[in-house]
Amino acid sequence: MKDPNNTRDVGPRVGTPLWLYLAGTTVAGCGLLGGSLVWTGPAGLAALADEPLVWVVLCMVVIGELRPIATPNAPATSGAPTSLPFSFALLIFFGLPAAALVQAVATVVAGIARRHAPHRTAFNLAQYVLSFGVADAVMRLFHPAASAGPWVPQGAELLLVGLAGAAYFVTNLVLVECAVAMHERVPLQSVLGKDIGQRLFVNAVLLSLAPLVVAAMVHSIWLVPLFAFPLAALYTSATLSVKREHQANHDELTGLANRKLLILRTQQALGEARQRHHRVGLLLLDLDRFKEVNDTLGHPTGDRLLQTVALRLTHSVRPGDLVARLGGDEFAVLLPQVRDAASAREVAARLRVALAEPVRLDGMDFDLEASVGIALYPNHAPDFELLMQRADVAMYVAKEHRTGVELYAPHKDRNSTARLSLFGELRRALVEKELEMFYQPTVDLSDRRAVGLEALVRWRHPRRGVLDPHEFVPLIEQSYLMRGFTHEVLEQTLSQVARWRAEGVELPVSVNLSARELLDPALPDVVAAGLRRHGVPPAALRLEIGERVMVAEADAVAPVILALSDLGVPLSLDDFGTGYFTLARLNGLPVQEIKIDGSFVRRVEEDADGRVIVASAIDLVGTLGMRAVAEGVESEGVAEAVAAMGCHAAQGRLFAPPLEAAEAAAWLRAHGGAHDGHRIEAP
Repeated sequence: MKDPNNTRDVGPRVGTPLWLYLAGTTVAGCGLLGGSLVWTGPAGLAALADEPLVWVVLCMVVIGELRPIATPNAPATSGAPTSLPFSFALLIFFGLPAAALVQAVATVVAGIARRHAPHRTAFNLAQYVLSFGVADAVMRLFHPAASAGPWVPQGAELLLVGLAGAAYFVTNLVLVECAVAMHERVPLQSVLGKDIGQRLFVNAVLLSLAPLVVAAMVHSIWLVPLFAFPLAALYTSATLSVKREHQANHDELTGLANRKLLILRTQQALGEARQRHHRVGLLLLDLDRFKEVNDTLGHPTGDRLLQTVALRLTHSVRPGDLVARLGGDEFAVLLPQVRDAASAREVAARLRVALAEPVRLDGMDFDLEASVGIALYPNHAPDFELLMQRADVAMYVAKEHRTGVELYAPHKDRNSTARLSLFGELRRALVEKELEMFYQPTVDLSDRRAVGLEALVRWRHPRRGVLDPHEFVPLIEQSYLMRGFTHEVLEQTLSQVARWRAEGVELPVSVNLSARELLDPALPDVVAAGLRRHGVPPAALRLEIGERVMVAEADAVAPVILALSDLGVPLSLDDFGTGYFTLARLNGLPVQEIKIDGSFVRRVEEDADGRVIVASAIDLVGTLGMRAVAEGVESEGVAEAVAAMGCHAAQGRLFAPPLEAAEAAAWLRAHGGAHDGHRIEAP
């Protein structure tokens, strides 16, 4: 399988250092080739063309160019070619013109066969000619007689051949690795030293065969093809070894790096970053709604889609960056060098743009979106494990909040050390009754009288003061404390509702339910037991269900919702507008009230689109026979606007912030929500 991470066929931009280097090397190599052919002259070239030996060697060189001996951690087509013994033997026997011309023809044929870009084929041709030119210069410098005609080295002359072979290897290594270093934007010494022992050994073996090929040329040209057998054995052995290494380090479906190779490359990048004091970035990417493709069209289509994703990702990162598939629809991108968080965000944005273009498969267009999390070394983590964990946290924040791209932030990490410490304190808080319920009134927009209250949990922390729900509720939702937390919230709320009813306040009180609570089949029994224990009628309690829960878990939570309705407990759909839920999907679920999210409500004064959205929602809610409540009302203008649209009630700091129970009772008495000796019920 072609390595999707290999981007060497992507041409450099004109005028860049890489472009100038490739252009300069190509011109120099082609100039040397042309000069050597001119020096040989038409008669010399005709003599070479009449040599059957040259044509036999040409065939062997072409075959050898197509069968390089691959080395680990390198592209399959970038190893030492098995053509080297034959082309170097031609250099020894006939000199540079014959060797350069044969090698040039073989390089062009191999480039066409592998579909290499023209600039890459031209550079390969040039670097071969220059390397052979240096080797030829070494031989002719120390043995001028070698230029007089066919030369067969003997005895001590083999040392000169070895010196020329070393000159070829060094020149070829420097020419190629300079281009690779510029292409991947890494220091030259880091690529020069990579697998240098393996490459030196393979090239030494191949070059050592060249004098034997020369000896075979002298005796019979038909002995030359026999060298194909030991070279084929060497090629097969190396290929099997590299194939096993590739299978161990790459994903079978996409050809991308797997987790094992990602770990290795990240650790190498971190080691270099510590020495050179630069940043390393790790991006974790998860496709949105990919499961729907597999479920609807089957895994074969899903696999083809993943292969397309792999190709787009690798062509959207910089040379030297690594794209890996971690499994399923989750990918990682390693940035061995990144300037800052803004640069990492640019890469993430480029990846999302590349995926956004529709993919056409089986006559259908697929729109892909992805959530990307970013973590940087040393800003966020000192090693691979923490870097991966924190990129994962950022990715799930991006997915949950639908922001597309998120940089790791400690305060959003539900698994940070501070959060784990907070979890231990939460267990104590439940035992020692540190959780308290605050209450925020909901008012009728026609007369501003209270028609209900919403119970909001707070944690009165002994050191940190009163904590809002977002600081600890997500941690509870991921733990075994959920059931105890639900019991405590219902117990405090129902107890307060019972006391207020005894004082003449018969307003319904709402309690928010999370997805985790609604997935508990025991919840209806817990609610029923609490209502009986405190003598509170079901209509006095209202349960609020977040819209995102209805989007993600509608089928799973429906039985519990219906069971709660059977108890006579009214239900509200909370945060409407944030989860892409349509009222038509309620499918007869017993919801009496829709609470329009404050992010939309706050826009009705200044944003025409916001007014249209809220007005449409209020109109539809009324058509379905439900009540509409506007959340987050903070100004008189917003209150008047939503009232003019036909909204039933509103809630927000314009009327009252969340209040402690005693303050809420005082507010109700001051604002017509309770009168001594009279019971007031919500309409």
